This record gives sequence, C-alpha cells and structure tokens, in this order.
Amino acid sequence: MRAMIFAAGLGTRLKPLTDTMPKALVPVAGKPMLEHVIMKLKSSGFDDIIINIHHFGEQIIDFLQANNNFGVNIRISDESEMLLDTGGGIKRAFELFPTDKPVLIHNVDILSDVDLKALYDFHLRSGNDSTLMVSKRNTSRYLIFNKEDRLCGWINKNSGETKPEGFIYNSSEYSEYAFSGIHVVSPSIMKYMGENYKGKFPIMDFYLGTCHEAHFGACTKPEIKLIDIGKPETLEKANEFISML
Repeated sequence: MRAMIFAAGLGTRLKPLTDTMPKALVPVAGKPMLEHVIMKLKSSGFDDIIINIHHFGEQIIDFLQANNNFGVNIRISDESEMLLDTGGGIKRAFELFPTDKPVLIHNVDILSDVDLKALYDFHLRSGNDSTLMVSKRNTSRYLIFNKEDRLCGWINKNSGETKPEGFIYNSSEYSEYAFSGIHVVSPSIMKYMGENYKGKFPIMDFYLGTCHEAHFGACTKPEIKLIDIGKPETLEKANEFISML
C-alpha cells in the first residue's frame, strides 16, 4: 500500500526551532515527527511512501538515508523550487509516481490513534474519490456532510462564512465534522483537477470546489485521540500524548 507524508511545510508556527531544521525533524518524545509517522504507516502495512520536501529538504533526505529509509520504499517529491501546498503536492506526487491504487495522505505534524489500515480498507469499499477521516472534535471550522456522508461544504462557526459559493447550511440536513489531516485519495481525483487546479493550491479548496461532481466521503470515528503539533504549546503536550497511544 502507498502513502504520502506532507513534510514540505515551513513550520512558521514552530519558530525558532524551524529556523534551523524542517518541521518534520522537530523531535517529539526523542524522535522526529517524521519518524513517528513513518513507523505508524509501516506498522499499518504501508510499504511505499512518498514524502514531499521544501524547507531544509536536504536534512530530511540525509535523515532518511542515515536510517536506511526505515526499511520501506521511500520516494521524494522535491518541491524545493516552489512549495505546492497540499493540493498541488498531491497532484505532483500522482504525476511523478503514477498508480492505479488509492494513496493514504498523512500530515507530518499529526499524531493519532487512527487505524490507518481500517481507513484505507473503508475507502476501498466506499467507492469514493476521496475519503476524509473526521470526528466530532471541537473546532471553529467544520466540514459539512449530508446524510449519505458526502462532503457538501464548510463552515466557520465564528464568522458564519461558508464554502463553496452559494452553499446554504441547514443544521437539520447536514452533519458537522472536524477533519483529522488524514485522508485516502484515489487516482480518479486527477480528472477533476484539470486546468483549474495546477501549481500551488490547497487540497481543501479542491475538495470544496468540486464536491458537487466528485464523491468525497467521510469515515467517522466518534472519538479520535489526535494532536496537531503546530505550535510550541502543543509540542510540549505531544510528549505526553505519545505515551497514551
């Protein structure tokens, strides 16, 4: 099974640590974030992993080589010349490393108890173009799904802003879920990207811009143990979080 780890981010919220290293190599409980994610993927049966790089990308390459790629096949999608964001990064990876199988996408700064193999299998059964791991976790921004668990929109509960344009949210018709940063995408998404989605773009803009024609579904879990290591305060909490997984 193939997976992709987003490791190209600038990590600006983790400065000054990321002034000298990529976010992916910031240590949590004595090991870089990237190692935690690679080992979780490996233990779940993912043996072919794509990692995109940008900020201090050579450090990531050196780290992987020093550890013999942790015993899995690792391919590098080099975004050194231009950071492509999440959507552009996925499109680039599919172009560089074609496959007819789904790819599990995992943010490098997410630690969780999500059963990645079960999520992948759920996606295979669903027939979705993409399946997003979601939960009822409290946040200000939610993805909106209909009764068939198909993505229909997005809402910012603080501002009332909704997407896509023209989407009218009625809480009695839809369910609100928080996105985990983990999803499974099939190569079929490529046919919806076309000329409207090229270069740098966020995957969520693509999802919300094409959800009326593509089929993006939810895999829901009532409670997820998850931490987003995006800020110094959550980095401190992550050390304790690791021990609970």
